Amino acid sequence: MLDLSLSGASLTAALVDVPSVSRDEGRLADLVEAALRRYPTLAVERDGNAVLARTSLGRPQRVVLAGHIDTVPIADNVPSRMDGDHLVGCGTSDMKSGVAVQLRVAHLVGSGELDPRVDLTWIFYDCEEIEAAHNGLGRIARTRPSALAADLAIVLEPSSGLVEGGCQGTLRALVTTQGERAHSARSWLGANAIHAAAPVLARLAAYDARTVDVDGLTYREGLNAVGIEGGVAGNIIPDVCTVIVNFRFAPDRSEEDAAAHVREVFRDWPVEIVDSAPAARPGLDSPLPQAFAAAVGGTPQPKFGWTDVARFAELGIPALNFGPGNPNLAHKPEEYVEVALIAQAEAALVRFLG
Repeated sequence: MLDLSLSGASLTAALVDVPSVSRDEGRLADLVEAALRRYPTLAVERDGNAVLARTSLGRPQRVVLAGHIDTVPIADNVPSRMDGDHLVGCGTSDMKSGVAVQLRVAHLVGSGELDPRVDLTWIFYDCEEIEAAHNGLGRIARTRPSALAADLAIVLEPSSGLVEGGCQGTLRALVTTQGERAHSARSWLGANAIHAAAPVLARLAAYDARTVDVDGLTYREGLNAVGIEGGVAGNIIPDVCTVIVNFRFAPDRSEEDAAAHVREVFRDWPVEIVDSAPAARPGLDSPLPQAFAAAVGGTPQPKFGWTDVARFAELGIPALNFGPGNPNLAHKPEEYVEVALIAQAEAALVRFLG
């Protein structure tokens, strides 16, 4: 059983010690569900390996606290361990420390220790670390978007205890070069498609990525090769080569704009867009998100990378990233979270909610 009255650090350790690699979150979802059902004032339901809870206090506004319970594959870093003031283990940063903060707030509200000025919805969801088609929050957004309805969503993604507004969009494209297959002993009878990819790589190397201000936050874009595929056998001149390109784009571009830009950059070659997810604007231009940023303190930052704030933004809900983990440590074998930041994140949420 999960004891939600434990400190945030102890609760994080307990969560890390239950392996929950994507698609295998069932045991942890069971524990989260059982822990939340101990509080009569919380209405709890299950959606696959996602768990939802909500209050119905009659408050004029509602805030969602959302976090994914899955992790990347374990790298000999479970169970958790303490190293000075760091808690080390798979998911400590991304994002079981954030989930622990969610659960701590649920305990404080459910036990009556915190009387929030808003109604709350908690969402603990599955399959965030794999293909977007399997994302549990995406599933809920498609099948029952009313469950996500709120005036503000806070996604407990790692942000080092700072508010990070919006997120970059991401797009993956295949840029293909053609050649003519031939025996490598008589290469002059063919045309090497891998060699023909050199101008594609040169264009990427020379690409001047934008830095753009969006609603007061400065986002940097990036267009990079992340893979290359080609070759038939050790004695054959290849007739096809594909460069896999990833474009991280700022929130002032739509997915359509981003795709058009990539096609223009590689206008001399066939381009296939194979995956895309929208960016989200900062979401700090209304009173409730501003009140949360004030409760946290510090200067809000842009989110570099894609997060599920974009799903809320598509529903017209302002959404922010805020969690105790360090995003630069996510997915590393030596992943850790600073214990002090867990308590600080909980305290900031309590200040805002109270």
